[in-house]
Amino acid sequence: MAGLAVIITTYNWPTALEVVLAGYLSQQRPPDELIIADDGSTEETRTVIDTFRDQAPFPVKHVWHADEGFRAGAIRNRAIQNSEAEYIVFTDGDCIPAPWFLQQHLRLAEHGWFLSGNRVLLSQKFSQEVLQEKVPIHTWNRIHWFQARRRKQINRLLPLFKIPLGRWYRRRLAKAWEGAKTCNLSVWKEDLLSVNGFDEDYTGWGMEDSDLVLRLIRNGVYHQDARFAAPVFHLWHPENSRDQLEENQRRLQQLIQSERIQARVGIEQASLG
Repeated sequence: MAGLAVIITTYNWPTALEVVLAGYLSQQRPPDELIIADDGSTEETRTVIDTFRDQAPFPVKHVWHADEGFRAGAIRNRAIQNSEAEYIVFTDGDCIPAPWFLQQHLRLAEHGWFLSGNRVLLSQKFSQEVLQEKVPIHTWNRIHWFQARRRKQINRLLPLFKIPLGRWYRRRLAKAWEGAKTCNLSVWKEDLLSVNGFDEDYTGWGMEDSDLVLRLIRNGVYHQDARFAAPVFHLWHPENSRDQLEENQRRLQQLIQSERIQARVGIEQASLG
């Protein structure tokens, strides 16, 4: 392994990003580089990143573009271009990693496969408490989480159990693209480049991760399940605007009906531009 990168997508929520970044200081296997893919945030977010960079024992990069609406695919592509690692873990600026998050992604990584993990959802009230009081949930043990579940601060406990599932179980969804989300996804950089990265035609919330995963599978890179291995803790927030969802669903349907593997507008087009 010639390097493990984390790419964290964020937009104008510096208090959440701060607690998420703290989780990467407590990883059992720290990243070789951490890249914040910033979809047009203001200076307050830059300040959080600069402060974190001074604390982190690994390189921290801030990749930013202007705020022209929800363009998560485009900023992730810029982050991929800026990464020097062979293996990339994608997550979001509202997802706090478990201490074993990166170690488990790396342990399960295999050529020809991408990994999709899952989430523990925090309640609205508990999310506010974590943010306001900087509750270090990334250091919690199982007793803390049992108590949190009893208080209904989280929606479930099962993702926190590290279960040594066999290869057959983890690969039972090999050609299933539904359900894989970039808040907890890892893939080899060469495989991302081979499908031209994320399709930047998707703007607004939704479907750009499904588009990527479907094209990876068509290109012979299959889905391996990282549940019961590598969870993240998802902070509550109001739903993002769905005003472009219908159009994005139409784009995804066009992909399903085609045999296309390459992103229409992806890393290659950005490099040429």
